[in-house]
Amino acid sequence: MKYPLAKAFTPFLSTFVVMKSLTSPNFIFALIAEGEHQQQDFKFEISNARKIAKTLSAFSNTDGGRLLIGVKDNGRIAGVRSDEEIYMIEAAAQLYCIPTIEYSTQTYIIEGRTVLIVQINKSKHKPVYAKDETGKPLAYIRVKDENILATPVHLRVWQQEMSMDGQLMKFTEKEQLLLNLLQTDSLISLNRYSRKAGISRRTAEHLLAKFIRYDIVEFIFENHKFYFKLK
Repeated sequence: MKYPLAKAFTPFLSTFVVMKSLTSPNFIFALIAEGEHQQQDFKFEISNARKIAKTLSAFSNTDGGRLLIGVKDNGRIAGVRSDEEIYMIEAAAQLYCIPTIEYSTQTYIIEGRTVLIVQINKSKHKPVYAKDETGKPLAYIRVKDENILATPVHLRVWQQEMSMDGQLMKFTEKEQLLLNLLQTDSLISLNRYSRKAGISRRTAEHLLAKFIRYDIVEFIFENHKFYFKLK
């Protein structure tokens, strides 16, 4: 059975949070049955706005997603304990994300317990950064059910996507060497490519980002590291 999201989420700026309580247990149970994945995360509670900003950044920089707050990792509904968690979301979106992100909220009353759903859209202006404990802005992406720090290549892809340059790509010996290496090695790391090609990391980042933008190369996340392969 499919459950339409249109009734559950209303897009709005983070400065204007819509709170409306509904009772639709089937909808919530269907979401919980999906488990945590690339576009869904469970949070038993929110006690740190900086930490939740990482998840907001990751969803914004990837495919968007939703937070189910008041739900434990095992899918059990514990309920939101106080309105303070709503303000934590607001602080994360406004104070700890750069730029401020858009999101919507909806509350559901399930068996006397409140579940808060926070819907985050994919950003049109990437990267979205989250400030760490020192105030340093870091960008994250979502890989399966994890928030992973974006690599310099991710940042360059986004930078190139936002540039006004034309779509033509010069094909030189450097580009041919990258293709040759990728055909020889099914997976290649940024450091290995830079070392084997005899080029700087900066140049390697730029070329890999360019190939990713043109859908020739793709990211592969394996053993907690990012690699690159031909598509």
